[in-house]
Amino acid sequence: VMANYWMHNGFLQVEGEKMAKSAGNFVTIRELLHTDEFGGRDWDGDTIRWAMLMTHYRRPIDWTIDRLEEAEDDIADFVSYTAQADPKLPSAEIIDALSDDLNVSKAIAHIREVFKKVKKLADRDNAGDVAEQLRGDLEFLGFKLSERPNPILDVAQSEIDSLIAARAKARAEKNWAEADRIRDELLAQGIQLKDSKDSETGERVTTWEVKR
Repeated sequence: VMANYWMHNGFLQVEGEKMAKSAGNFVTIRELLHTDEFGGRDWDGDTIRWAMLMTHYRRPIDWTIDRLEEAEDDIADFVSYTAQADPKLPSAEIIDALSDDLNVSKAIAHIREVFKKVKKLADRDNAGDVAEQLRGDLEFLGFKLSERPNPILDVAQSEIDSLIAARAKARAEKNWAEADRIRDELLAQGIQLKDSKDSETGERVTTWEVKR
């Protein structure tokens, strides 16, 4: 069954213009997934879904490359922090939001708050529970999170984690040359590290993102 319910949705624009075959800006989901018709490349399903859910179904959607790239970055972050998590049942906040006229904006706001907690707890023992809740909420919304969405990234999550741990060890031993070498090695593979301090504990936290 493709769908049990159909709803009228807001108008769709592409890069600020009304989508129309006559305007030459008409693109289908299949073309987004399997061709380079939009943005010179294809896009994965999780990215397209997240980009769509950014806007309530009643409101107009402006479909842009920037929107897809933002969604792709979000999904890459979710994958990086939940790759090893076993999904929990969806949270009450997600159920309540969707029960309120499919208020996906509220659901996404909740997911972003949970993600902030996951990042904050990334190096602590209790991070697992929050990551499991995040993955459960995302999977409930239909996200597979099983494949890395960014096509330019060709390095395993376990390898990134291992190198970040090795860099932390090198920094603890004041081996700055080795720490810099590891940072540059990851950067050469398209991974940019970000060092920050936890606002509560003062502990150093290292996160990463795909460098475009």
